[in-house]
Amino acid sequence: MRPCTPPLLLLLLMAGMCAALPSPSNVSISSYNLQHTLTFSPGPHSPPGAGFRVQVSNSRRKSWRSVVACWSLRAGQTCNLTKAFKDPFSTYRARVCAVTANQTSEWTESGPFEPMSDTVFGPPGVSVSGCGNCLLLRLSVPAELRRSFRVGGAHSQVHVHVQRTRDQTQFSLLLPLQEENVISYLEPGVEYCVRASFVSFLNRNTLPSEAHCAFTSAPPPKLCLQMLKGLLGAFGLLLVLVLLTCVRWVRVRRQQVLPRPERAPPAVCSGFPLSTSKQHESAP
Repeated sequence: MRPCTPPLLLLLLMAGMCAALPSPSNVSISSYNLQHTLTFSPGPHSPPGAGFRVQVSNSRRKSWRSVVACWSLRAGQTCNLTKAFKDPFSTYRARVCAVTANQTSEWTESGPFEPMSDTVFGPPGVSVSGCGNCLLLRLSVPAELRRSFRVGGAHSQVHVHVQRTRDQTQFSLLLPLQEENVISYLEPGVEYCVRASFVSFLNRNTLPSEAHCAFTSAPPPKLCLQMLKGLLGAFGLLLVLVLLTCVRWVRVRRQQVLPRPERAPPAVCSGFPLSTSKQHESAP
C-alpha cells in the first residue's frame, strides 16, 4: 500500500502551487500647488478584482499609518494625499499593497517627498490695465496656495516678463508680491504683454502665467484717424485758397498805389499847326 501524504505536507504543496499576489508598481507622488496625488500601477497578472491600500509615513515619526480615504482603491484610481501631508517642510513616503479576499501582496514604497520643495507652483492670477505711460499689474494668489504663503513666507516676490508687441522688445523685473504693482517708464499708446510667476526660495518648480496684454493708454480709434486726415486735407486746401487770395490782393494793392502815366494829347489836335492860332491873333 502507498503511504498517505501528511496533511501538512499537502497544504505546503498547495501553497507552493498558488502564485503570490503581485505587488503594485510605479508608485509615485506628484504635486501641483501643494495638492498631492499618489499614482500606481497594478502588478503584472494582478487579478481583476484586486483592491489596493495606501499608507504614509513621516520622517519624524517613522511609523506607518493608513490613509482611510485610500483603503479600498481599484486599478486606475489615484489617492489624494493633501490632507495626509500636513507639514509642508517634512519628508514623507507612501506605500501601496494589493489585496484580495485571501491574499495580500508585499508593499511597494514611493521615493521621499517633501511638499514645499517637490510641488510645482502654478502661476498667480494676473490682470493688466494701462495707466498712461505705465501698466497697472494686479496679482492674486490661488486659494490652495494661501496657506503656504502664511507658513514662513515661502514667497515674497514675483518674476515679471514684459514684451512690447510692436517689435518684441522685452525685459524682466522682480516685483513684491502684493495685490497691485505699477510697471513704469513705458511708451504711451503702445501694447505690452506681461507674464508673471512666483519666486520661491525653496522651490524652483514654478510655471509662468499666460500672456496678458494691454495698451499703456487707449490708442486713437480708426474713425478718429480718418476724420483727422480729412480735417488736415481741408485745412491744407483752405490754406492754399487763403494764400492765393492774399497774392491777388497784394497785386491789386500795388496797382492802386503806383502813379498813373500822363495821357498823350488827342490825335485830332495833333494835325493843326500851332502857328495858325498865332496868325489869327495878328490879323487886324
